[in-house]
Amino acid sequence: MVRMSAEERRESVIRAAIAEFAQRGCYGTSTEAIAKRVGVSQPYLFRLFPGKKAIFAAASLRCIEDTCRVFAEASEGLTGEEALHAMGRAYVRLIQEHPEGLQMQMQTYIAVAAAEAEGDRAFGEAVRAGWMRLWETVHLPLGADVNETTVFMAYGMLINTLTAMGFPPGHRVWQGLYPSAQPDGSQEKAQEIAQEKSQG
Repeated sequence: MVRMSAEERRESVIRAAIAEFAQRGCYGTSTEAIAKRVGVSQPYLFRLFPGKKAIFAAASLRCIEDTCRVFAEASEGLTGEEALHAMGRAYVRLIQEHPEGLQMQMQTYIAVAAAEAEGDRAFGEAVRAGWMRLWETVHLPLGADVNETTVFMAYGMLINTLTAMGFPPGHRVWQGLYPSAQPDGSQEKAQEIAQEKSQG
């Protein structure tokens, strides 16, 4: 059996942590649950990370990095509306295929406020720096237009909220978003509903 390197093990811890923290948040998740998911002991976990908050921070920043990568790959060689729709489609696909990433995002925003209420600004500063990398990744393909970037990011946060609350594809709350930002099946479902109404 091939032994994993410390870096590979660290990566597996981050992925396991995303899955665990996504469900129960920073305070509701035990390091024991993360260690069990990875298949290592808690002491080994703490050889890779100094504590639970460090694991949570690594998981939060990894979600931001993953989103940056998805946007960069989707918009490569594109600008303006082409880039906007390509990034929109890629983001919807990302959160549909990896819902734990969306849940982890939501947990991260809550954790920033909680950490700062306790006087810990370091975590919030790291998340805000990651958010700015995300903003810049979107900003340049959109022609460095502040308004376009703001609207795109605002749509993203609305998509996060609607998805987290479980609104299904085709529900009327999605109709105001451009088609590339709607979950798969929304357009088809909306057309079915419209046809049923016209026939009824």
